This record gives sequence, C-alpha cells and structure tokens, in this order.
Amino acid sequence: MKDSALITTGLPVALAIIMFGLGLSLTTADFKRVARSPKAVVFALTVQIVVLPLVAFGLVKIFDVDPLLAVGVMLLAASPGGTTANLFSHLFRGDVAFNITLTAINSVLAAVTIPLVTNLAISHFDAEGDLGLQFGKVLQVIAIVLIPVGLGMLVRKRSADFAARADRPVRVFSIVVLVAVSLAALLGERENLADYLRQVGLVTGIFCLASLSIGYGGARALRLDEPQAVASAMEVGIHNTTVALTIALSILDSTEVAVPSAVYSVLMYVLATAFGYTITRTRSGTRSGPRSGARSGSQPPSTAG
Repeated sequence: MKDSALITTGLPVALAIIMFGLGLSLTTADFKRVARSPKAVVFALTVQIVVLPLVAFGLVKIFDVDPLLAVGVMLLAASPGGTTANLFSHLFRGDVAFNITLTAINSVLAAVTIPLVTNLAISHFDAEGDLGLQFGKVLQVIAIVLIPVGLGMLVRKRSADFAARADRPVRVFSIVVLVAVSLAALLGERENLADYLRQVGLVTGIFCLASLSIGYGGARALRLDEPQAVASAMEVGIHNTTVALTIALSILDSTEVAVPSAVYSVLMYVLATAFGYTITRTRSGTRSGPRSGARSGSQPPSTAG
C-alpha cells in the first residue's frame, strides 16, 4: 500500500488541496489579531509547540512504546491544530476568531516544527535504519504545508466570492480524505493492529485528554475568558492528523508510523465532544447564564463561515 501511486503522489496532492482550502479561510487580519490578545496566543502556541511534544515523549517512555510507533506519536504531537477545531469551538461557544488566528500561525510554524520534532524522535528512538527525514524531505514538508496555504490566502484576497464557495467542498473533501487515509493506514497494518492498538490506543487517548485539559485549564489559570479557554482546548486537542498521516505514509514511507495518527483521528472527535459537553455542563452549573460569555465585548468578530 505505502508504495502505491495513491500514497506517494495522491496523498500529498490531497493534502495540498486541503491546505489550499485552509488558506482560503485565512486573511492577513488573522495574523494581525495576535496583537490584540498576545497572552492568549503565546500560551496556546507554547502548549502546541513545546508542551505537547514533551507530554507525548513522557507517555511513550512510560508505556515503552515500540520505536516506530513512538516516532508516530511524536509526529502526531508536532502536527498543528486541525481546522475542525473551529467547528468544535463554535459548538461549545468558544472564541472562533481566536481559533482561526491560532490555525493560521500554526500552519506556518508547522513547516519548521514538524521536521524538527520528527528528526529528533527518529534519532532518539534509533529509527534511522527504518526512517529518514533528510533535507530534501524537509523541503517536501514545507512545500505541502506552507505553499498551498499562501496560495489560498492570495486567491481569497483576489476573489472572496470564490473562497466562500470553495469552503464547504474543501471541508467535505478534507473529512473524506482523513477517513479514507485513517482506514487505509489501519488496514495496512491489520496483521499487527491488535498489538499496535494495545501499545498506542491508551497512549493516544491519554494524550488527547491531556491536550484538551492543558489547553483549557492553563488558559483559565492565566485568567483568559471562557470562550478563549474553550478555543484553546479545542485548538491543542484536535490535531491536523491528515498532515501527520501524509508525512508518515508518503514522506517517511511507513504505515507503522501512521498508526498513532490514524487511531487519534478517531479518538479525538469522541473525546473532544465528551470534553466539550463536560465543561459546558460545569459552566452551566456555576453560572446562571453561560451563553453570555460566548460573545464578550472584548472578542474580535468571528470570520468563520
């Protein structure tokens, strides 16, 4: 499977289309918005870039995960927040504009952080014989992550109507690709699937809950408002697993490295939904009017469609 044209060529092209669609939803204002709430942005990005890889590293060490699967968990931790985080943030009354800002910045930073974290993981877990992320492959990561986003933003600037029309089809395409690739990765390792799930099922589940909890709890500890805390939780808990799967399958050429992201792509939606309902119920129990916090006067208007 991993040597087929579908994986080596089709998957990177599909990811490029998805990232182009992400660019269609972004404007330069999303980056400029950082100045309005720097503490919130710095916190969320620090969790995403520094804390989550450290949490993932601790988990694979504690559970003594197989080296290739451990690299997969680290690749997952380094992947940016997924655009679906915007939807979950909206459902649970988070600050969607804050999510859009984080997604925009994360998409740029991921072109650097993913190769960095993945290379360190490959080296630490002695996986050089099976994997490699040489300079040429690093450029490939940058090309399929960063360039399409930039092109999408350029198209939106020139034709906002086209960007609006393309938003829904690209979102549907993203979901279809994610489901198809996740199933393909799991089926490709079906002989070892039970053992892999035993090794990474619990690890990825704990990692997801830890990401959501740190994103929300840390934001509240910093006295960020409730909508920003919800947005932070969803941004750091819902990863762009399509990026991780594409890198694992088409660049690192390993279905085993892809397994943690495939498992996570299923778990994160279930756990994020449960987490969102839990904090919503808690909020409802401690305030008489939880809906009023969703549209604080200090919040920038949402640009999400």
